[in-house]
Amino acid sequence: MKKLLLSLVAVAGLAFGAKAQTEKGKFILGGNVGFNSTKVEGAAKSDIDFSVIPSVGYFVGNNFAIGTGVGYTYAKTVSGAAPHQIGAFQVSPFGRYYVGLSEQFKFFGQLSVPMAFGTVKAVDANGDTGAKVGTTTSIGVNIAPGFAFFPTKRIGIEVSVNGLGYANNQIKAEATGAKTTTNSFGLEANTFAPKLGVQFHF
Repeated sequence: MKKLLLSLVAVAGLAFGAKAQTEKGKFILGGNVGFNSTKVEGAAKSDIDFSVIPSVGYFVGNNFAIGTGVGYTYAKTVSGAAPHQIGAFQVSPFGRYYVGLSEQFKFFGQLSVPMAFGTVKAVDANGDTGAKVGTTTSIGVNIAPGFAFFPTKRIGIEVSVNGLGYANNQIKAEATGAKTTTNSFGLEANTFAPKLGVQFHF
């Protein structure tokens, strides 16, 4: 009977530990880094996408957090008919829900509204960056899945992909003031270009 009682206490302790990272009233602080490089045959250099988005969130309910990310994104496209480079400041409010898979692993889904404001620069045939040619504004909605691994109660290591998203992009030409608007919608769950993040729970 004593052994059974001790076993139940141990199991209860593990269950509490697994829940404690994502329970109501907790904060998360961290972010993610994304990187993708693609070399197109015939292009002088590789196309590169890079992002650094620190984030902070608060659990308004058990397993449900809201927060925002603030950071920088960079994309340089050398291949194609119109090589260009875009550097942008990004703000990304989000809501996230966790589902426990085991003591240390949790699946999560995140809904975010990324907004980016930046500059467009020309890129020459050699892949070198030139003068500013315009400004860009982007507003979108993204639903992204991911997995979190908790080696301790306060640290979560995360891997996620972009998922399903919509984006409205506008480019304003520097010289003429003319605006070009594009709308895109699609699934971009590229497992070859995942985002890696670390979140601190406290």
